Amino acid sequence: MYSYEDAEDRVPVLQLNSELQHAQLELLSAHCAIHQLRLRYSADDLARFGRRDVLRKSAEAATALNEFYAAIEKKIPQVPQNPDAPPPTRDQIAMAVEWLSTYLQQQREYYLPAASPLTNQQKALLWPYFSPELLDRVRVLELRGARVAVPEFFEQARALGFEPPAVSHMDSLTFIDVIVFNEQLTDRALFHALVHAVQIQALGLTRYAELWVASFVRTRVHFTVPLEVHAFSLSSKFLRPVPERFSVEDQISRWVDDGRY
Repeated sequence: MYSYEDAEDRVPVLQLNSELQHAQLELLSAHCAIHQLRLRYSADDLARFGRRDVLRKSAEAATALNEFYAAIEKKIPQVPQNPDAPPPTRDQIAMAVEWLSTYLQQQREYYLPAASPLTNQQKALLWPYFSPELLDRVRVLELRGARVAVPEFFEQARALGFEPPAVSHMDSLTFIDVIVFNEQLTDRALFHALVHAVQIQALGLTRYAELWVASFVRTRVHFTVPLEVHAFSLSSKFLRPVPERFSVEDQISRWVDDGRY
């Protein structure tokens, strides 16, 4: 059994959570892909016209995953909830928006001096999806053994009954146009982070923070914030065995125009 208090166990625990986070991202990408499938086709059509071998294997995988996580869920210690905790006030939400936008700006300035431009190889991989101007402007940094520090305002968020995202275990974080990687830079993490860079560019930093906070207050889970869901959805399209070329800027503009954020 691991104990985070034991220095010898600390690295295995961090590795465990890193792998758990990676598995969660894979599951969310699959969830986004399946959601798009459900929007386009009925269950009857899928059962009637879908390849039976693919449907059966998919159903078996989903059942096995459900059983695996259900067994784990039963063993997770329950965290006491306060059902009487009042929802955040308008002033508290405005303060959270200020915290987030200031944090993103400060972290950008902090990491920018050590960050580097994208390589020509990375640009060649990503140019079908992002504008050359964005790819030239973005800077990236691998922390290599270090991790992004947890923001101080997370304590205030917890005091209001919210559990902020585990930034120290995320693959990457987008600080406007500076992308910082807790783990190794991968194509998946880079693409996902660049989607957020485009969202911030299209919406503006303050509006991005407003939409992120408003959605998080409503859903209380960061993976269900539409800004995050869209990034996962586009990353899933990018990683398909036969990649589909599309403009991320156009996709985000469509969501902005449709009010889906």
